[in-house]
Amino acid sequence: MKSIPFSEARAHLTEVVNNVTYKGKRFVLTKNGKQVAAFIPIEDLALLEELEDAIDLKAAKRAKQSLRKEKTISWKDAKKDLEL
Repeated sequence: MKSIPFSEARAHLTEVVNNVTYKGKRFVLTKNGKQVAAFIPIEDLALLEELEDAIDLKAAKRAKQSLRKEKTISWKDAKKDLEL
């Protein structure tokens, strides 16, 4: 993945976007030498979001299983214990 300063990306935005769109290239934007953002093809973003959703679903399933195994208390009792 090629790094490109933000100022250069701004000056050549059409070219950068065309490289991403039509050639599938990826660019990391830098500002003061620090990586701050990236230009990636929309298909890569869709894949990233699918992976995030899968990770979230797996975590939710683990949490649900944990609730089944552990003792829980009612909201009314929790408020009482917390003196709310």
